[in-house]
Amino acid sequence: MSRNIRNFAIIAHIDHGKSTLADRFLELTETVSKEKLKEQFLDQNPISRERGITIKLAPVRMSYKLEGVDYSLNLIDTPGHMDFSYEVSRTLAACEGAVLLVDATKGIQAQTVAHFNSAKKENLVLIPVINKIDLPSSNKSEVAKQLVEMLGFTEEEIIYISAKTGEGTERLLSEIIKKIPPPPRVDESEPLKALVFDAVFDEHRGVVIFAKLFSGSVKKQDKIEFIQSKTLVDVSEVGFFSPFLVAEDNLSAGEIGYLVTGIKDIRKTRVGDTISSQNSEVNPLPGYQMPKPMVFFGVYPKTSNDYVHLREALNKLSLNDGSLTISNEYSAFLGSGFRVGFLGLLHAEIVKERLQKEEGVEPLLTMPRVLYEEEAGGKIYEPFMNLTIFVPENFVGGVMTVAQNKKGRFIDIAYHKQNAILKYEMPYSMFIRGLLPELKSVSQGFASIDYEITGFRQANLVKMDILINDNPIDVLSELVYKDEAEFIAREKTAKLKANLSKQQFRQVIQASVGGKILAREEITPYRKDVLAKMSGGDRTRKDKLLEAQKKGKSKLINVSKVEIPQKALLSMLQG
Repeated sequence: MSRNIRNFAIIAHIDHGKSTLADRFLELTETVSKEKLKEQFLDQNPISRERGITIKLAPVRMSYKLEGVDYSLNLIDTPGHMDFSYEVSRTLAACEGAVLLVDATKGIQAQTVAHFNSAKKENLVLIPVINKIDLPSSNKSEVAKQLVEMLGFTEEEIIYISAKTGEGTERLLSEIIKKIPPPPRVDESEPLKALVFDAVFDEHRGVVIFAKLFSGSVKKQDKIEFIQSKTLVDVSEVGFFSPFLVAEDNLSAGEIGYLVTGIKDIRKTRVGDTISSQNSEVNPLPGYQMPKPMVFFGVYPKTSNDYVHLREALNKLSLNDGSLTISNEYSAFLGSGFRVGFLGLLHAEIVKERLQKEEGVEPLLTMPRVLYEEEAGGKIYEPFMNLTIFVPENFVGGVMTVAQNKKGRFIDIAYHKQNAILKYEMPYSMFIRGLLPELKSVSQGFASIDYEITGFRQANLVKMDILINDNPIDVLSELVYKDEAEFIAREKTAKLKANLSKQQFRQVIQASVGGKILAREEITPYRKDVLAKMSGGDRTRKDKLLEAQKKGKSKLINVSKVEIPQKALLSMLQG
C-alpha cells in the first residue's frame, strides 16, 4: 500500500556521518541482525570502507512499526563528494524527502548547502539533523544557529542525534514517517513510468537496474523500454533491496526496487533514463543527462607485459561504471596505453586504487587534462565552474589570494557568525593544478568547496612541448595559459634536469611553444679521462686525443636515442 511507503535519502557533506546513521537505522528496524552488522554496512566496496566515504549509493528497504501501523521505508545512502553530484541528484529525484545531516563539530560545509539546494529543486521535505552530539568538541547550539540563519529552518525542526551511540535515532525514524509524505497517488490504469537512479553489472544476470516507479507496475517477463537509449529488454526478475537483492512477484507505483535485464552493456541503461512498457507513449522524466567525463589521464602499464592485463582490468571496471570512457593511446616513451575519462580527480583516484587492489595492476597515470573543446581555426574552449568556498572568516584573505592566483573572478562573499561563504567563477582546470590542496593549506585544513560546471569559454591556451636533444617527449606536452607559459617552461625544464641522470653525451632540455624555445637547461656528460694512461708525451699528442673525444661526444648527441628513466618520468607526471 503506497500510503505506508516512505522514500528518503540521507544527504550531507563528506564525513558527517551518513553511513553510520544508516547503520543505526538497519539496527533499529532489525533489517540486519546485530551480529552481522558491521560499520558502514551499506558501503560494501572495500575502498569506500577504507576511506570512510561513500563513493557508491546504496538502497535498502526497511520495515518499521509505528503506533501499530507497518511502514515500508526505502532509504538511499548517497555519495557526498562533488564528483558524484549527478548521481545524488537522480537519487533525490527518486525520493519524497531527505535527512539533511550536519556534523556538530564542523557545522555547515560546502556540500551541505549544495545538497540542500538540490533537494529544494526536487521539492523534497527536509529534516535537519545535527549529528555527533556525543563528542566533547560538539557545538550543537552554534550549528543550530547556522541551520536557522543560513538555510531557513526553525529551531523546533532540528533533531539532535549521535549516530554512533544511537542517541536520538529512534525519534528521528519516527519523524521521517510523520514528516516525509508517501509517494503521490496515481491512477492504477496509468502505464509504467520509472526512473533509473543507478545500475550495476552482474556477470551472470547482466545489468541490474535500480529504479523508482512513479506509475504502473512491472513483473517478471514484462517487456520494457528505456526511452532515452531506445533499448528494449525482457525483465527476468524484480525485487527489492534488503540490502541484498530479494526477489518478489512485482513492483508497483511508489516503490523502489531492482529489475534484472540481461543486458551486457551498462551504457545502454544510463542513470536518469526513464523506463516504460513497450510501445506505451509516455513522456520521459525530467533531468536526464549523459555522464560527461571532465578529467582525462593517459593510463599505461608499468611494463609492456602488463598491457593485456591492464586492458582487461579497465574493461571489467567499465562494466560497472558507465561514466568511464576508454580509448586507445600510444606514447613513444610509454608504449601502448589508454586515454581514460573520469568524472573528477576523486573518481580517478578510486579507479586507480581499484585497479591496484581488485585487479592487481600497477597503472602509470600521465598528467591530467580537463575536457577541452576545439574548433577549426585553432580556437580552444575550456570548462568553467561556479565555485563555492566555505571557510572560517580569519582565513578569508589567504583564500582570496589563492582564488585570484587561480584565475578566479570574485562574485560574492557572505558572513555568517565566524564563517564566510565566497563565490567565484573559475576555470575548471584549476582543480588539476592544485586548487584544493592550496585552499586547505592557507586555511589550516578548514576550507571546504563545492562547484557546478556552467559551460565552456574560449581560452588563451598554447601547446607546450618538452624536448631532450630535439626529441619531443610526448607524455610531457600539455596545454598551458599563454601568460604563464614562460614560468611553466622554466619550472618544467629545471625539474627535469634535477631528475635526469648524466649520460655519456650532453643532454639539452628545452620547452617550446609553436617552435619558439622558452626555456633551456643542459646536463653535462660524464667526462672520461682519455689521458689517464699517458704518463708522458708532448702537448700536441694530448690535444689530438682531447679533440677526438670532443668529436666523438658530438656524434653521440646526434645519434643517441633519448631514454628517460621511469623514476624521472614519474617525478614529472606526479607533479
